[in-house]
Amino acid sequence: MSHNVYISGVGMIPFVKPGTSPSYQEMGEQASLLALQDTGISYGQVQQVYAGYVYGDSTCGQSVVYRLGMSGVPVINVNNNCSTGSTALYLARQAIEGGAVDCVLALGFEQMNLGALGAIFDDRPNPLEKFIESADDLDGTSDVPVALRLFGGAGLEHQKKHGTRDETFAKISQKARCHAKHNPRAIFRDEVSLEEVLASPKMHGVLTRLQCCPPTCGAAAVVLTSENYAKKHGLRHDVKMAAQVMTTDFPSSFEGKCMMQIVGSDMSEAAAKKVYENSGIGPEEVDVVELHDCFTSNEIISYEALQLTKEGGSEQFVSDGDNTYGGRVVVNPSGGLLSKGHPLGATGLGQCAELVWQLRGDAGPRQVEDARIGLQHNLGLGGACVVTLYQRA
Repeated sequence: MSHNVYISGVGMIPFVKPGTSPSYQEMGEQASLLALQDTGISYGQVQQVYAGYVYGDSTCGQSVVYRLGMSGVPVINVNNNCSTGSTALYLARQAIEGGAVDCVLALGFEQMNLGALGAIFDDRPNPLEKFIESADDLDGTSDVPVALRLFGGAGLEHQKKHGTRDETFAKISQKARCHAKHNPRAIFRDEVSLEEVLASPKMHGVLTRLQCCPPTCGAAAVVLTSENYAKKHGLRHDVKMAAQVMTTDFPSSFEGKCMMQIVGSDMSEAAAKKVYENSGIGPEEVDVVELHDCFTSNEIISYEALQLTKEGGSEQFVSDGDNTYGGRVVVNPSGGLLSKGHPLGATGLGQCAELVWQLRGDAGPRQVEDARIGLQHNLGLGGACVVTLYQRA
C-alpha cells in the first residue's frame, strides 16, 4: 500500500560566500530547527534522518543532528554530487510512501571552498573519468575544469544545433538576478544588465563568468510526513508530493557523442516524462519551476528536457518572456543556483523549500500568482537527476 507524502515543514538559511559562513554543523542545525519550527514538532518526533553533503568526512550527518538531540533514530548520510539534497528527499519520501515511518527529516548542508569544483582524492580513479573521456573524444583534451567544460560545451552544441544566440544564454543570468533581488536568502541580489553579463570574462563555450553559479555555503531542511500522521498531530498537509522520479545515466550519455546528453539531458527528459505520467499532470499545468541552472546553458537545455517547450524552442521561450512573471511559467523565482547560490548538499532541499513557500502563498514579493503546481529539477554529474512534482492540496 502506498501512502501519500506531504511537506509539513521547510527551513533554509541564507546562502553565503565560502569563508564567511558558520560551520556546517551550525548551518545544518539552524536549517533543521527552522524546518522543525515550521512543522510544529520537536526533533524527538522524527523517526528517520537523511543528511546530504558532498564535501566532508563520514558521519557529518550525525555531527549535525546530535546538536538537535540523540534519539537513537537512523541517520543516513547521503552523497550524490549536485543532486545530493533531492536524493535525501527521495529516500525520505520512499520511507514514508512504503509505510516504514511517518515523519522524516531530510537536510542538506555544504561548507565549500572558493574556486571551481575539483577532485579531492588524487590517489584513485576519478568517478567522472567516463565523462571526461567522452568530452575528449568530442573536442580534444582540455585543462578547463570539468563542469565548466562540459556545460559550456553543451551550450555551444545547443547554439550550433538550434541557433541559440549568446544574448539568449545571457538573459538567463539577467532573469536570475532580477528574481533574486526579492529573495533575502540569495547570495547575489544585485541586478545585472544583459551587457554586463556578456562583457564579464569569457569562461568556456558560450559561457561568461556571470553565467556560472558560485561555490556557496548554506543549509536547508524539509520535514516530510504521511497524511495520517499530519492529520493526527495537527500538522500542515497543504503541499503534497504528487510524483517523484530519479534517473541515472543511460548508454546515450556516452554513446550519443553529444555534449548535451553527457551533461544529463536524457536523464532529465526521462525523469520528467515519468513524473508527468505518474502524476497525471502535464507540463502545461505547471505554474512554477525550480530547475538546476548551474550554468545558463543547463537552464536552456532543461527547458526542453522538462517539456516546458519543444525541442529547439528555448530561444523563443526566453525571447517571449515565458520563463518569468507574466509568462507561461515562472522559472527559478528564488534566483536559482546562479543567484541564490549552490551549496551542493543543500541545493535540492532549498529548491523544495522555495516551491513549498510558493504553493502555500508565502513567497512575498516573489510570489507566483495562484501557484498550484510546482516542478523541481535537480541534477548531478556522475550522474543522477531527481524530478519532483508538488501540488497544493
